[in-house]
Amino acid sequence: MFEISTKALGKIKGIMTEKGKDDLVLRVAIRGRGPQGFLYQLGFVGLDNKKPDDSEINIDGVTVLIDPETIPNLSGSTLDLADSNGQEGFKIDNPNPLWNDPVSMKIQQVLDARVNPSVAMHGGFVSLKEVKDGVAFVILGGGCQGCGMARVTLSQGIDVMIKEEVPEIHEVIDATEHSLGTNPFYQPAKSGESPLAS
Repeated sequence: MFEISTKALGKIKGIMTEKGKDDLVLRVAIRGRGPQGFLYQLGFVGLDNKKPDDSEINIDGVTVLIDPETIPNLSGSTLDLADSNGQEGFKIDNPNPLWNDPVSMKIQQVLDARVNPSVAMHGGFVSLKEVKDGVAFVILGGGCQGCGMARVTLSQGIDVMIKEEVPEIHEVIDATEHSLGTNPFYQPAKSGESPLAS
């Protein structure tokens, strides 16, 4: 179901020993989808953090907890170590598609091809959280999170582009927690022009 490479396993055990946390377990979760794929959350927690519906697996002495929402999209994946610009970090090689339903797949294509290239110039990105009953819930990240122009970007750009390409969608809702934005490209404002406005 889920594997950890030998290198990653060594790193995990080393971190646990170094911090004196041999009694902790690793929680792996998918928390969303972004321009580069699934957004993961990895962290060490106490075993008392295990929820009744979590799956618990043991990989060579490392206990891993996975919530039921994550399991279907994590099946067949491997946690590994990657080197990026001299910095070593964890990465997950995941063979699963971002979305299984055709409407979500079409929205993801719009985000990848039209929306994200435009907002990337302003340090932002937009990801699809979910689709329910013809409503697309999106999350604005990077410079778009907390940006004063987010509402304009949504109404003048994202909403228009998605509805043009995906007629099944009748509403696009911003599900972002904008209060958590730390470094928006624009400071809050009541009017202005979105990077997606033409």
